[in-house]
Amino acid sequence: MYKIPRQSYTGEFKREAVKMVEAGQRPAEVARQLGISEQTLNNWRKAASVDKLAGTSKVVTPAQMELSRLRAENQRLKMENEILKKAAAYFAKESL
Repeated sequence: MYKIPRQSYTGEFKREAVKMVEAGQRPAEVARQLGISEQTLNNWRKAASVDKLAGTSKVVTPAQMELSRLRAENQRLKMENEILKKAAAYFAKESL
């Protein structure tokens, strides 16, 4: 299993993610679009509510964000594929 390296995000990126949720988008959808976990987004929302949302000095480039999103999507698709394989094997065994 491939482990996604820990990411650092700028304060601006975090604030924009929180704004997207505050604008009415569902947190799960925003998290999936940005390639972050929903829990991370919820942590940022809590921090923003008490005005303690700080960024790191490390700049995350759009290419790095896209890579992170694609890795998360790839991991999700692999998991879905494994589920389908197991389901196919189960039903093939049952039809014998």
